[in-house]
Amino acid sequence: MTSSPRSTDRPVEGAHPLAAAPGAALAHALVESGIGAVVMLDGAGLVRLLNESARDLFPGLREADAMCAPRVPDWLARAQYEQLAFAQGAVGAREMAARRMPLPDGHVAYLLDDVTLELVWQRRWQEERDRAEFLARASARLLTTLNWHRSVQAVAELAGERMADAAVVIAGNGDRRLRLTSAVDGRLVDERLLTEPVGEVPGLADALAGFPSVPARCVAPAAVPGWLVPDGFGPLGSVVVTPMPGNGVPAGALVLLRRTRTPAFNEDEEVFSRVFAARAGAALSAAALYADRAETTAVLQRSLLPPVLRRSSGLDLAATYRASRATDLIGGDFYDVHPGSGPGGETFLVLGDVCGKGARAAVLTGKIRNTLSALRHLESDHHRLLELLNATLLEETDSRFATMVLAGATPLSHGDVALRLTAAGHPAPLIVRADGTVDEAPTRGTLIGALPEITTRTCHTVLRAGDTCLLYSDGVTEARGGPGGAELLGEERLRATLADCARLPVEAVIERVENLTTQWLGTREHDDIALLGIAAPRGTHLNTVNGTGRGHHTG
Repeated sequence: MTSSPRSTDRPVEGAHPLAAAPGAALAHALVESGIGAVVMLDGAGLVRLLNESARDLFPGLREADAMCAPRVPDWLARAQYEQLAFAQGAVGAREMAARRMPLPDGHVAYLLDDVTLELVWQRRWQEERDRAEFLARASARLLTTLNWHRSVQAVAELAGERMADAAVVIAGNGDRRLRLTSAVDGRLVDERLLTEPVGEVPGLADALAGFPSVPARCVAPAAVPGWLVPDGFGPLGSVVVTPMPGNGVPAGALVLLRRTRTPAFNEDEEVFSRVFAARAGAALSAAALYADRAETTAVLQRSLLPPVLRRSSGLDLAATYRASRATDLIGGDFYDVHPGSGPGGETFLVLGDVCGKGARAAVLTGKIRNTLSALRHLESDHHRLLELLNATLLEETDSRFATMVLAGATPLSHGDVALRLTAAGHPAPLIVRADGTVDEAPTRGTLIGALPEITTRTCHTVLRAGDTCLLYSDGVTEARGGPGGAELLGEERLRATLADCARLPVEAVIERVENLTTQWLGTREHDDIALLGIAAPRGTHLNTVNGTGRGHHTG
């Protein structure tokens, strides 16, 4: 076998280098295969063969040279020194991959492929994948809240973390006042009302206008006013202003800032900023819409909530209300108290139950309360008042009806309270006497809003010291629970509890009944529950809300 040539050997003059190389046929096949640049080395690490592509790639490399810098790049020289099977690096502006192939007699060949385009596509694919993951994470975070301020903060933090060195969100929540929210490196640094004119920032006014739609706009750093740049940010390198479109109205604008040491925004990044801004705008728009509706709902609910009970020198009153759903403040049950005019005047009270639950029942509740509030000034007789209310409800297109109890409480000079009670399709009030006796008020009547003609029966009684009159809705007696979970609480259990409440303050009576109902229900669903207690005044008495309030008003 022919020995490997020494590092000082040179090809015989006039002979082709392949002729002196072991494995010449294989080397020749590699060179002529057209697979790319090929460099063949002998056992001593000297170049024995380069094809034309390799000569173009390494113009300083010749036969019999060692494959080391500066003839070849450092990464390739290191691969040869460490005998790496694969290496990759730059050759000028091109990215090359080198594979080491062993040959007979200790020779090796390096096959080099241009992978520049492949790496470009790999990087682009990875960038798109990273952006898709970021958008998914951003969307998930933006969907976790409908609070407008927290949504704005999230937009600024996300954009400042991933898309720029700093992000500034300019947006307003339903009013004409704009707020500025800034985040640097993903951390919130500033939140304030914007007092500076937006026209000082090129493109910002157009982005906030929302229509016609404008693209993202690159702004020269020198044109950016100092108030837009977060304190301590450093030299400004590049700026992009992007509109955040909302649901039919502009949600705001997103300003992305990069420092001088960070590469400027390219075209792909500008497009990506618009995609993110569109999602952010949709989230802000949804949060603003929710806030607007929540405010409207709160205003309406406040007008429908049971009234505040105020301490009276002639009456002791207590009440509680609990909607059927924990998320609701209002429902189909209601109570109202209208104090009499002047000392000794009759106080008008009503407790009722509208057919149904939720918002529709609450709307009818509001209509009934308002109608009764107006009619009581025109008519003091319970029957005639209920006739007028019945006629009013029958005129409504909604066929819902209601049950209720009317009460007139008049303080007497010796401390007692004269009561007149009228039930209309509703459970009759229960009167707890000082000796523990529980009497049902002898009053009956038909539903209101169901039939053209109604019948009622009004009863009269007197409350003396230690007596309490309880008006309640059927959400108490029809509460299902107990050991089996489906048994009605019933009037018998309610009466037994009331019998133990003799001479208790009216607030304590209401609390006992409420606790009984709550324990019976457990965590089960229930109907709306309303309780209203009336008693003769005591020397000193408890009050569930320190003298003013709605008693235990629970949602």
